[in-house]
Amino acid sequence: MTQATIQQLISDGIAAALEALAATMAKRAVGLIRWFECTESVFPRSKCAEEDKVTFSTSTLTNDALSWWNAYTQPIRIKQANKIAWIELKRLLTNNYCPWTKIKKMEDEFYNLVVKENDLKIYIMRFQELTLLCPNMVPNSEKLMEVFIGGLPRIIEGNFTASKPQTLKEVITITQRLMEQVIKHKSAQEADDHKRKFEDRRNTT
Repeated sequence: MTQATIQQLISDGIAAALEALAATMAKRAVGLIRWFECTESVFPRSKCAEEDKVTFSTSTLTNDALSWWNAYTQPIRIKQANKIAWIELKRLLTNNYCPWTKIKKMEDEFYNLVVKENDLKIYIMRFQELTLLCPNMVPNSEKLMEVFIGGLPRIIEGNFTASKPQTLKEVITITQRLMEQVIKHKSAQEADDHKRKFEDRRNTT
């Protein structure tokens, strides 16, 4: 086996390892998002108080996540650990399961996230995922709404001045209604343009 062949095998092995690592990190990030979503959906149904959210949520941890939590609580004791805020627990878990470079990449994506091709459904889904994984980007509900509105098409963004929504849910509801109006108007305009072009061609023949 030549030196070049050995070097190629090493390079291929490194590339495969990096690819596997990237896949693992992506899988962890997705799993973390799903756990955040599932846990937060239970809070209102179980009437979980703010001060009990960490106690409740960490009781559902398993495997390496549970081992991580046990290691975290050991120096400060479980009683003190359970006093941290839910948003702080999300930050700790995100830092543990998503490397800094990936977090930075997601924060950049969050900062530049916009609606593409009027696909509001994809925008909302990705916005909510990044909100869970980048809690430091949106310290309060007002900032959260501001960032969401900032990613909307300008024709919609300007309509929120008079609406004055109070929650992200209200913002999303208003956005969906406005987007439907925009799409209907665009479809009607395209139909009129098509009809006009057809009539122009017919008149010239």
